Amino acid sequence: MKFFKSLYFTQRVFVALFTIAVIFLFSYWFEFLYTVAWLFVVLLFIFVLLDMVTLFKNTGLTASRILPEKFSNSDENPVRVEIRNKYNFQIQCEVIDELPVQFQKRDFLKIFNISSKGKHTFEYLVRPVHRGEYIFGKLNLYATTKLRLAKKRQVFDEDQMVKVYPSFIQMKKLDFLAIDNKISQPGLKKIRRIGHTMEFEQIKEYVTGDDVRTINWKATAKQGNLMVNQFQDQKAQPVYSVIDTGRVMKMPFNGLSLLDYSINSALAFSNVALKKKDKVGFLSFSNELEYLLGASSKFTQLNRILETLYNVKTGFRDPDYSLLYARVKKHINQRSLLMLYTNFEHPSGLKRQLPYLIALARKHVLVVIFFENTEVQKLIETNADSVASGAHQTIAEQFSHDKIKMAKELQRNGIQTVLTKPEELSINTINKYLEIKARGIL
Repeated sequence: MKFFKSLYFTQRVFVALFTIAVIFLFSYWFEFLYTVAWLFVVLLFIFVLLDMVTLFKNTGLTASRILPEKFSNSDENPVRVEIRNKYNFQIQCEVIDELPVQFQKRDFLKIFNISSKGKHTFEYLVRPVHRGEYIFGKLNLYATTKLRLAKKRQVFDEDQMVKVYPSFIQMKKLDFLAIDNKISQPGLKKIRRIGHTMEFEQIKEYVTGDDVRTINWKATAKQGNLMVNQFQDQKAQPVYSVIDTGRVMKMPFNGLSLLDYSINSALAFSNVALKKKDKVGFLSFSNELEYLLGASSKFTQLNRILETLYNVKTGFRDPDYSLLYARVKKHINQRSLLMLYTNFEHPSGLKRQLPYLIALARKHVLVVIFFENTEVQKLIETNADSVASGAHQTIAEQFSHDKIKMAKELQRNGIQTVLTKPEELSINTINKYLEIKARGIL
């Protein structure tokens, strides 16, 4: 039974059978073709049998699908396949990999030749857009000889599972910002430090580029060389990523929901804050408080945040900001930086929640991060070619204006604001954090 399950015939066999059938048909009028047709039947049988024996007389191929320990959400992740040919002759190999259902891809096919006793390795990329468990099905290999009549199917690495975590690749790409926030990077602003809101670290010799305002004249007189005071950012300040998991965060852009954009950003931001020696925590809420991870600067905190973010889900409930205010007041006693990821599509939505946001901003430094609707912006930038499209553009411009108006309303009430495109969320969030650190607002 196993033999028949692994045996397949190529298109050549079916073309040959069709040709023989045609010859049998014409032998009704031309009798000599009857003998020719039977001769072809015998020859086809012999060659197919020879091909089958050649393919099935030994193990043939071995293969393995090598997956990373975890996938990074919204990024291109590599999957490597290694195949060894144990035959004493060259074979043609067809590979059909059964990708997880989340990718909705059913046309995976790779065809190549492998030399005698040779090895072939190839790699392909997958881009998940949802967190969770992804299960790879069968890795199907079909081997054929130069005759191309029979195929031997072999199956490897069935039901391999890999978990998709928030984007740790994006986190690593933005890791340099923890070291130097002056590097030229699209989306980053140069921040001028106001006063000395930092902690004194040491006195050192002046080098080109040091701020001349930090020259220590007494130390300069003693040493005979220019000496400057060196400062470092204040450390161990608590910062929290607060994520709204209500229905407004289900909105998708480029296949990724606003919630997943926020989760990826929260991870990258937390990594930078930890490198800056601050204490990092996490909180998520909708109509109830879901996760609350106290602020800590331990090395293990990033892994705890990563595991917590992996489990965050969004629902269809409206967020309860009164609950958020009550829980923050109860559990976060020290003045902290709260990076609140949410979304407002209409001023009325902001108006309902504004009293709670103002109350949070009285005790903490609150940064409200919400999103530009990039699809609306695309509509605004298109040329209106009819009355209907012109009306649509007018409505779209009103939506865009409402977003700017809401950002100004928040700022007018003393609340820091980030209005950003989803794809620029991480860089803009980290930039706002560095700005707050540089200005000593916290």
